[in-house]
Amino acid sequence: MSDNPFADLPPLDEEALDACAARIAELPEEHADWVAQLLIECRRARAAGGPAPQAGSAATPETLDADLTQVVLDAAEWLRTLWDVGYMGAATLPVPPRTHFPLIEVEDVTKSVLFTRIRHGKHPLPFPPPTRWGSPWHEVVESEEAQSVDAEIIEDEGRPAFAVIDGCNRWRIVRSDGDGHVVQHAGKGPLYRLTPDPFLSTLQRLPPEATCRIVVRERAGLRSYALEWRHADGRAEEIPLRAATRDGAEAAANAWIARNHPAHYGRIGFTHA
Repeated sequence: MSDNPFADLPPLDEEALDACAARIAELPEEHADWVAQLLIECRRARAAGGPAPQAGSAATPETLDADLTQVVLDAAEWLRTLWDVGYMGAATLPVPPRTHFPLIEVEDVTKSVLFTRIRHGKHPLPFPPPTRWGSPWHEVVESEEAQSVDAEIIEDEGRPAFAVIDGCNRWRIVRSDGDGHVVQHAGKGPLYRLTPDPFLSTLQRLPPEATCRIVVRERAGLRSYALEWRHADGRAEEIPLRAATRDGAEAAANAWIARNHPAHYGRIGFTHA
């Protein structure tokens, strides 16, 4: 008989490990982090016994661990979003939160626009994005490229007050100058430069107006990120970020700002320390 009490226990297969990762989203916030870390350590130990990377590969154990960690965190955020707002595509449907965790099929994962956005570092917005001719227009929030639009300026008491852009009438004019107007959608999110034209106007997101630091720390071989946030009263606070990579940390920081300070979303850039 082996001295190892776990010797007779069969190893978990990948399907069982994936099921464990899925259930992380059901845990309370105070337990989700350390359980996710335990799962990451299990996967790291299993990967250490697998085949060695091919010669010439740019991947290192550190980058593989970070990428795997980010996948687990992204999956947890996706599942938590489904739990909070309903089933796939629930952003467009008034579906109440479920009382039973949804059954996830392979097709649900491969065809989920929400999960695809999360995997690309695009966290769900806590407020509806602008619409373009009746359809959600995420690109205008995420892209720095100028967009050609159909725009109409609405005045209030002789002064520009609102703009109707590609059929959406929720654009508020923040200020006007000789080059056009600075606009914001529904008082939330980035500021844009709207340059009117009789034929085709131009809408372009303005660069960030302020900068925040993202601090990275390493302890016992584990890397963690935190956002340095300064409140209006001058008080500084470090916000822990659920991320394992630099890009993931910026996406998590933007998600935190969007949830807690939506008027500043898209108006803050990041430096790393």
